[in-house]
Amino acid sequence: MAKLLFPLVSADVAIFSIGDGALQVLLVQRARAPAAGAWALPGAVLNPEIDRDLEATARRALRDKISVEVPYLSQLHTFAGADRDPRGWSLGVLHYALLPRNRVQAVVRSNVEVVQWADADAALPPLAFDHAEQLAAARSALRERVREHALPLHLMPEQFTLTQLQKACEIILAHGPDDVAVLDKGAFRRRFAKSADIVEIPGAFERGAQRPAQLFKVAPGFRF
Repeated sequence: MAKLLFPLVSADVAIFSIGDGALQVLLVQRARAPAAGAWALPGAVLNPEIDRDLEATARRALRDKISVEVPYLSQLHTFAGADRDPRGWSLGVLHYALLPRNRVQAVVRSNVEVVQWADADAALPPLAFDHAEQLAAARSALRERVREHALPLHLMPEQFTLTQLQKACEIILAHGPDDVAVLDKGAFRRRFAKSADIVEIPGAFERGAQRPAQLFKVAPGFRF
């Protein structure tokens, strides 16, 4: 494989969701060299002719490879070096995004063999390039944001209860599949029930075995 004479610039994306009671990350199986057949985060190489910035590169990767659109991408960290890609010196910019599972219908389109959700806190198959390190950085950043009381509202369905929101926070704060993070219910509700980031839906309740639970929605313009 010929070595590049200039740095290869790419954007990679860790997309998180919650499924089966766990935090999950979307992985793709690469169809082409280098690392053909290996699992990786979805990403793409910068194309200066069509990408105005690296967020555009990241969004193009999601759109063209797996047909996923995200409302919000956060640029997190830059990984660079001569050994992270066999094609030569490269620079990769990590982004991450949150989406509810019912809004992610990933479809294989190009340069990808298979798409799958994997438990972000469990043992994963070997990932291509330095994507294991990138995923660990994204997972740590997400946990820290929620620990600082940011609400992971991009993970929630259109309507949700405070109990469902608290459960999502607890899943993110856990340190592995065998760890359980429990937040005080009263303190959680006092802190977030009047948050400007969520809006109470008048007259809307989730009804079940317990007493009806008030439903909320995400406030317009919310950014995690």
